[in-house]
Amino acid sequence: MLVYIDESGDAGFRVEQGSSPVFIAAMVIFDSTEDAALTRQLISGSAARQMHRGEFKFSKCREPVRDRFFQAIVAAPFRVRAIVVRKAVIQSAQLRTDKESFYQFFVKQMLRHDNGRLNDARVIIDGSGDREFRQKLSTAIRRRGRDGAIRDCRFSDSKTEPLIQLADMCAGAIARSYRPERADHRRWLDMLQPRIDDVWEFR
Repeated sequence: MLVYIDESGDAGFRVEQGSSPVFIAAMVIFDSTEDAALTRQLISGSAARQMHRGEFKFSKCREPVRDRFFQAIVAAPFRVRAIVVRKAVIQSAQLRTDKESFYQFFVKQMLRHDNGRLNDARVIIDGSGDREFRQKLSTAIRRRGRDGAIRDCRFSDSKTEPLIQLADMCAGAIARSYRPERADHRRWLDMLQPRIDDVWEFR
C-alpha cells in the first residue's frame, strides 16, 4: 500500500494578515504499486498535461487545467481521506505558535483516524522543509501510527512526483469547498467525489 500526502493552506494563525482560515491535509491511498503506476499514466497522458507543463498545484492551475485533471483521474484506482482544520477552534498555545508542531499533529491525526484503511503502508510526503523537521515528522509518523498501519515514511520532491501533485490537487479541491463565497466552491470537489473515502472536520 502506498500513501501520498500533501496539504492546502498554512499553519499560521494571523488570518487577518493573510493566513488561511482553514488547513487541509489529504492523503491519496493506493492499494498496490500497479494502481499507483496506472494513475501516473493517466495524469501524464491527460489533456491537463498537454495544457500545463509544470507541477500540478491547485492554487497555480487555471480552471480548464483543473477540470481536465479531475476528469482524467476520477476513475483512477485510489481513495482520498482528508482532515479539515478550522483554525478558529484551536485553543492550544503550542499549535497556534509552533508551525512544525501544528503540521505534525494534524498529519498524525489524519493517519491515526484512518478507519482501518491503512495496512503496512509506505507513506510519501513532499520533501520541502529542513532536514531536522523531516526527520522528526518521519519518526513521529512511524511511532504514533496505529499498529500495523504504517511500514515506513519517506520524502519525495513534489516537482517530480505526480502522485504528490495529485494529493495537492485533492487537498485544494477540498479547501475550495470551504469558500462558499466563491461560485465555483464545490466545482472540483463534486468531480472528485467518487474517489473520496472521508473528509473529517477536526473539532
